[in-house]
Amino acid sequence: MAEASGGLLPRRQLLEGSRRPQQLEAVIDAAECALRTWEPSWTGFLDGAAIEEAETRLGELSELTLSRQGGFSGAERCCLLLQRSDNAVDPAALEAPLAGLEISGNFLFDPAEPDDVRAGLLDAGLPSEAIGDIWMRGDRGAQALVLQSCAAACHDREALVRTVPVRLEVRRVEDLQLPAMRQPRRCQSVEASCRLDAVASAGFGVSRSRMADWIRAGRVQINWEPVSTPSREVAAGDRVVISGRGALRIETIEATRRNRWRVEMTRL
Repeated sequence: MAEASGGLLPRRQLLEGSRRPQQLEAVIDAAECALRTWEPSWTGFLDGAAIEEAETRLGELSELTLSRQGGFSGAERCCLLLQRSDNAVDPAALEAPLAGLEISGNFLFDPAEPDDVRAGLLDAGLPSEAIGDIWMRGDRGAQALVLQSCAAACHDREALVRTVPVRLEVRRVEDLQLPAMRQPRRCQSVEASCRLDAVASAGFGVSRSRMADWIRAGRVQINWEPVSTPSREVAAGDRVVISGRGALRIETIEATRRNRWRVEMTRL
């Protein structure tokens, strides 16, 4: 295993070729804090690509242990806990610095998606790293996870989501109606092509036209990279991610006798 020298991490090597250098640098800062102070150190919320990079790159350092916490099982955005390996405690014994957020408004005539709520929170002044997963609660609004350090600034405030005025109220995480844990599910579809809109609509169980709209709006990623072209083809091993709706892993793609494509997928 690689080792950090003198308590400092090889920052330049760790950042080289990163897809999320700003987020990864924040993880390195937290790791160096843990190494210097011998105290557990938390990052803000990170997206999936940054989490995977951090776990891959910093996981090779023998002095460090990393664990993730998003507030509930299956959370897409998580904070990372960094500890010295020779002084680490069970992550379950440490309370993650998270709070809940109630976003109340009437979305009956202007339905919103989690990304719309996130945009409204960002416009209200919350930094991206302070916002975790967001889930809708029908036409009544949404709930979210935020950093405790930013919770007080959110409480009893008004914001705007799309055209809907909303009120923000801080809640304890245990008082939220957290999303049910999504179990991985294997599925199969036969398609005329390997286009992203065709395969993803089958895997996520939505209409092809709606999937195409999501792709054009920039809501869909392949292997953590945004895609805006519905005709983009997918390949075995690709992971299709839609914010707030989980991920789809393309397991195999095989040609059929009728010149179509049988696609095996796992909904994550």
